[in-house]
Amino acid sequence: MAEAESATERSVETDTEPDDGGMTFTFAGVREGFITGFPVAVGVAGYGVVFGVIADQAGLSVAEAALMSATVLAGAAQLIGVELWADSVPMATVVATVGIVNLRYLLMGAALRPWFRQLSPRAAYGSVFFTADENWALTIGKLRSGSKRGAFLLGSGLVLWLLWIVATVLGVTAGDFLGTPEQYGLDYVLTALFLTLAVGLWQGRESIRPWLAAAGVALVANAVLPGEWYVIVGALAGAVVRMVSYE
Repeated sequence: MAEAESATERSVETDTEPDDGGMTFTFAGVREGFITGFPVAVGVAGYGVVFGVIADQAGLSVAEAALMSATVLAGAAQLIGVELWADSVPMATVVATVGIVNLRYLLMGAALRPWFRQLSPRAAYGSVFFTADENWALTIGKLRSGSKRGAFLLGSGLVLWLLWIVATVLGVTAGDFLGTPEQYGLDYVLTALFLTLAVGLWQGRESIRPWLAAAGVALVANAVLPGEWYVIVGALAGAVVRMVSYE
């Protein structure tokens, strides 16, 4: 581990690829992630404006909404948390509900492990703080293509984080002037964004069964289970099918 950390730190300092072909953590990786993630972050920012509007309606100040976006960085969880908070739901219920929604990050983190275990703990854990669905999908696609730039996740996460905070502030301060999100098509932006990212994650015929399993189970779970359990149940179903069918 000490040798891995030393190699990673040298890569950070010199901005060069290591001789052993392992993962790097360099400014070049951060820059590539930032540039690649910018268009995606702009799309996510539309959703951030929606959150800002809802946060304002729930009574949060600009500072409170911005702080929430800066420390949580999870759109669905933030929306649910703010709505429950506005309804005076007990804090334990809010925390439990948000926790269930974010359980998918356990699977997402596990998917990154084959590459990130080569990085130092400081680089790996510092990067995963900025993990969102969108930049995770970009990073997985990049790593699967053979990239060794471990800092890509951090760079793509930083640009998403920055625009998410800006969009939140804009939604809180100018929500009334902007009008309803639907009139700009912002209610569909995440659906379109995820469909685009899904294309990049498609691996051919081997993706069919786990994707169908995840979608089918999620639809059934959404009909019979309360709250957001369908998210994690569908994800687990897809993971199990992929594990069983893996050759």
